[in-house]
Amino acid sequence: MAMVLCLSGCARNQNNGAFISNSAAATPGELFQTSSDRVATIGMRNNLNSLYRLMDKLYQRNPREWRKSGLGDRDATQRAVQQAIEEGRPPPSLAGRQDIVALSYALSSEFEGDRVGAFIYAIGSMLVTAHGGRTQFYLTDSIDAQFVHNAARNIEKATWLLATRRDAQGNPLLLSNEISEQGRNLSFAVEFGKIVARLDYLSDVLDERYRRIGVNYAHSLLFLNFLPVQ
Repeated sequence: MAMVLCLSGCARNQNNGAFISNSAAATPGELFQTSSDRVATIGMRNNLNSLYRLMDKLYQRNPREWRKSGLGDRDATQRAVQQAIEEGRPPPSLAGRQDIVALSYALSSEFEGDRVGAFIYAIGSMLVTAHGGRTQFYLTDSIDAQFVHNAARNIEKATWLLATRRDAQGNPLLLSNEISEQGRNLSFAVEFGKIVARLDYLSDVLDERYRRIGVNYAHSLLFLNFLPVQ
């Protein structure tokens, strides 16, 4: 399944560079990763790349939003949002808000800035927070499976809100999925679904990891085996 996760995550928009390239060579740091650490690292990479693809799609459908950033063009705006996520630095329009607080504000009628950038930043911030504030994971790190599970449910709610929220004039806050006489565009729902699936898989992997630690210890007691020390 880890191989499936690895293959499922494409690089970001080529103009912006990948968070971690699928073709990246093995690094010495991987020696300090368990299989679940590697799954978490790959899952985070693929989820951020999915998020950046969603940002590109949203800016294409809502060009007025990137123009609010004042950065001159769409590519520059996207790079700024990516950098904000990876540095944990909220854009000025969010006034310091992070993760779920930022997500609620970005989808509120009170928000007046670049809604796409704020929405994508908020989800990225929430994903990092749910994973203990990290984007790569090693032997000494721990991830709470419940927080990862909660992040998946938050993504589902955010997807629904994105499709249903309207402004005072009854227009969508942001254009995303479309089912009309002109055609069907469900690519947003599909990409969000991939993020949810990866999060749910990781939460299952984490639950099993800690369950097996307990089971292995119980086996050692049952069969009066001493635990290995090397």
